[in-house]
Amino acid sequence: MRRLAIYVSLLLLLLPGCGAPVDPDEAQESIQVLAMDTAMLITTYGERSPAAAYACEDTIRDLEAKLSRTDPDSEVSRLNSAGGEAVEVSEDLGILLELAKYYRRSTGDAFNIAIAPVVSAWGFAGGEEYRVPSQEELDGLLELAQDGPIYQGPQSHGGAARYSLGPGQAIDLGGLAKGYAADKILGVLQEYEVPRANISLGGNVLAYGGRPDGTPWRVGIQDPARVGEPNAFAGVLELTDSFAVTSGGYQRYFEENGKTYHHIIDPATGYPADSGLTSVTVVAGLGEGDGSGFPGAMCDAYSTALFVMGEERALDFWRDETMWGGQGCPFDLVLITEDGRVAVTEGLADRFTLDESGGYAYEVVS
Repeated sequence: MRRLAIYVSLLLLLLPGCGAPVDPDEAQESIQVLAMDTAMLITTYGERSPAAAYACEDTIRDLEAKLSRTDPDSEVSRLNSAGGEAVEVSEDLGILLELAKYYRRSTGDAFNIAIAPVVSAWGFAGGEEYRVPSQEELDGLLELAQDGPIYQGPQSHGGAARYSLGPGQAIDLGGLAKGYAADKILGVLQEYEVPRANISLGGNVLAYGGRPDGTPWRVGIQDPARVGEPNAFAGVLELTDSFAVTSGGYQRYFEENGKTYHHIIDPATGYPADSGLTSVTVVAGLGEGDGSGFPGAMCDAYSTALFVMGEERALDFWRDETMWGGQGCPFDLVLITEDGRVAVTEGLADRFTLDESGGYAYEVVS
């Protein structure tokens, strides 16, 4: 039997009471958006909250039109189908292609947008049947993923950047697009002078400001072992002015011959990552990051890459002072393991509450 499950981590909201006068700072607009292959919830506060919420949606729609791999008119689709010819790209796509190169290098190939043909072979790109590819097929497709998009420079001074792929190659920006969208949405919130907002783009959360009562936003981390149960969280984070991105094999998967195959592909093997982790959450402050200027995209990329790496390599990566220029890692982690543990890095210890009903052992790592 084949099954597919798509679940999203949602913010736990405390909304103002009905019937009482609402301070302009507490006025809110909340809209639901289906985009980028996921359900999204945008809630903004303040006098300009309606305009801000719909401007956020416009930002998402614009990015989806550029970055969707399944839209034949998108920039990504034009690049994938160009047969090796150079294609002009927008500023947004150019930024993401350069970010993807950086995260591939920094993670030792654990993050690789060029494994798109492998993702398609498994049926996880959308529109295909789920199946288990042969080893021979995977070996051939993995060869295509050895090189990424090549920057060829603008056609003329001040012109659009141009990139090309090798014959048969394709890219998939699913591991960056929603995080980058959150970065862009942050700019919208600031432009509209929104005092607070909570944005859930599937497993990507932007907790902007705090709740109207002055307390942090409460962000639930899905318990991978209890998917489908209402409010079945492994724990809850209390966040203010933060990005939080969760990647887990429970978010999209199928079963065949009694074995479960999930959508997070290990670029080294071409198979779903078998790393001993069931969920990785990466949390960073709005002003933090790795120097790229896009902390939301950073959280998105590393949540995927660290899931592929597994617990030991992920924590070594987090601890690596040389990686972060001696300044300390710009993000913190919540790792959920197959053997029933929740490991939280020390920067989140006072902001994370374990849900004891899940039966997990809890530990703080440093």
